[in-house]
Amino acid sequence: MTTEIDLTGQVAVVTGGGGGIGGATACALAAAGAHVVVAEIDEQRAKDNVERIRAAGHRADALVVDVTKQEDVERLAAGVVEQHGRADVLVNNVGHHLGPRPFLGSDSAHWEGLQAVNLFHVFACSRAFLPAMVDRGAGSIVNVTSVEGLRGYPADPVYGAYKAAVTHFTRCLALEVAPHGVRVNAIAPDVTQSIQVDYDAMVPEELRDRWPVWVPVGRVGQPEDSADVVVFLASHLSRFVTGQVIPTDGGTLVAGGWFRTTKSGRWTNRPRNP
Repeated sequence: MTTEIDLTGQVAVVTGGGGGIGGATACALAAAGAHVVVAEIDEQRAKDNVERIRAAGHRADALVVDVTKQEDVERLAAGVVEQHGRADVLVNNVGHHLGPRPFLGSDSAHWEGLQAVNLFHVFACSRAFLPAMVDRGAGSIVNVTSVEGLRGYPADPVYGAYKAAVTHFTRCLALEVAPHGVRVNAIAPDVTQSIQVDYDAMVPEELRDRWPVWVPVGRVGQPEDSADVVVFLASHLSRFVTGQVIPTDGGTLVAGGWFRTTKSGRWTNRPRNP
């Protein structure tokens, strides 16, 4: 059995595929042989990533859409079918914390905004592309949730709740469509450089030696770290994997609030002086 990932001949749709984790995922899927459709709200970002993929000798095109709107999701699905005939892989990558807020400082507008970008689009895009996958008896959906959907998130309970919903939707949908040859999995990033969470800007130079304290593997995550896991989940190498949520977090979730000090190398859950 080959251990190489070869997606030649497959069509992969990546929402938010212009930059960050989505952009890296689009590049990685294309490098594995897929023709990638970059579904992106930012036209320039979409154009730049498509040009990047093509310059590397791979295949991609873009559709400028807002996947928080049902009519745009329908236009996306119709456009993919018209241009390519089908989608073999769907990556529901779009998501945003919209600026963390404590629950008592939030309101219905905040809840609705979080729901649209973090949960509705996952429902809408999955519903749009699934029927054809079921008819063919093959397909892979990969959702991008967050570690904040797997643990308590005091900075914004509503955001955490929607990410938890994506996590559980992944598991439930995987069971529904497993008999039809479609697999559904997810990744749950944390401490990863992205458009929404810019650690390069957030963490000053004098504090960057703390990464080995904050993250068990000792560094901030890069978009490619998550993208490679998505490619695995999209490929035949994960053919017996469905309904799973894989944290791409450098070990922060399993650390469970424990931190390794830089001075002694000991673990502590009270990092007063790391």
